[in-house]
Amino acid sequence: MHGVPFGKLSSVAAALASAHGAADSARPDRARRNAAVALVLRPPLGEPDPPLGLCELLTIERAKSPHDPWSGQMALPGGRLDPADGSLIEAAVRETREETGVRLEAPEGMLGRSEPLRPLRPENPPISVWPFVFRALSQTTAHVASPEVASVHWFALADLADPRNLGSVAWTGGSAARSLPCIRLEGRAIWGLTYRIVTRFMEVTLP
Repeated sequence: MHGVPFGKLSSVAAALASAHGAADSARPDRARRNAAVALVLRPPLGEPDPPLGLCELLTIERAKSPHDPWSGQMALPGGRLDPADGSLIEAAVRETREETGVRLEAPEGMLGRSEPLRPLRPENPPISVWPFVFRALSQTTAHVASPEVASVHWFALADLADPRNLGSVAWTGGSAARSLPCIRLEGRAIWGLTYRIVTRFMEVTLP
């Protein structure tokens, strides 16, 4: 991997807390619907505190569906806050388990949170998306555990941060055509809201 970013996995929690506050300080936006996603970091085997660039991030490819505004796109495991969820963190943990089979330990595996983001396209649902960051065990495996998921993927943060993997996707909304930034890995494009969440996380945690 080219240009593995400096910094250790152990530095993530302090960086996130400094930028965004404590993870459990997140409160649902009462004026909008709310969703939570998980940035699941998997360290390499035999590395208790590896360089952050060597850690892998869990992503999913959403199944194609006419009822899903993000149909077929690369995404992070997650979904809407359910009335039965005790918190946004619980929603992220539940959705990750339901979609990928990965069981996150909160608060033991909790590293922090990023800022909530909203979709920029007006045709998308009026929703606030809350990203939470977790450390998984090195031996963690993921699989397709929901009909809403087409495939699961682990990408090294060093590759996600490598400028050589930056590209663009063409998007047409209404009568307007735009070129949007993306990260291209293994023939897949990470763009849109997921691109914004991942890049903002790296801006805070990678020097």
